[in-house]
Amino acid sequence: MISKAPIKQLKLPFTFDEQKLVKDLNTLSNNKWISHHYTMNYDGDWTSIALYAKHGKKEDIFASSSNSGDLIETPLLKKSPYFKEVIQQFKSPLISARLLRLGPGSIIKPHQDFKLGYEDNNFRLHIPIITNDQIEFILAGEKIMMAPGECWYTNVNFTHSVVNKGKEDRIHLVLDYERDAWSDKIFFSLAPRKDFHLKSDAEEVIRQTIVELKRNNDPTSIEIIKTLEKQLKTIHG
Repeated sequence: MISKAPIKQLKLPFTFDEQKLVKDLNTLSNNKWISHHYTMNYDGDWTSIALYAKHGKKEDIFASSSNSGDLIETPLLKKSPYFKEVIQQFKSPLISARLLRLGPGSIIKPHQDFKLGYEDNNFRLHIPIITNDQIEFILAGEKIMMAPGECWYTNVNFTHSVVNKGKEDRIHLVLDYERDAWSDKIFFSLAPRKDFHLKSDAEEVIRQTIVELKRNNDPTSIEIIKTLEKQLKTIHG
């Protein structure tokens, strides 16, 4: 039986040194944090620092859904050896690496991101550095509590929001990667492959079905093939 929806979140089997994370964060404290570009999605103070970006530009805090091939470390990462060590723990192709800061009293409104779930062959990781027990991170209606140094996969295709009701910043190291064989080994050890609803798997099943139906060459099969071909176009977006 296939689950009703793809996996929404997973706690990955990685734990990082909180003190080392904070130490690297402190080395960047005098650098300018860039306001998040989607201003309609938040109220208050939501800012970012790029650690890897296109052409290494520290001002480029955008996160695309694929690795463009020109992603390099920014000058800020050169000052942050432990951040670089953390990023390199994950062997999949890197898409983006940023620090995201949500100030006290600030709100990230409920929203969805585009094609950033494992079913889209991408995945987003959150590694909290500074947080507090007044953070409300809601993903698909479920509150997720993340402790400093933990590593969480969040499927941000689902509606999610964050409220910082505490008195200090909430700062996460947020990493995006492309799915590959290395990540499959980790993710499928935590949940069954079928529960991720991988589009590559769905596409293969559809293509095999089309091949079988073409052998029949009858009106019913032809109509089904048309429907399946439309599904393939939907998968490719």
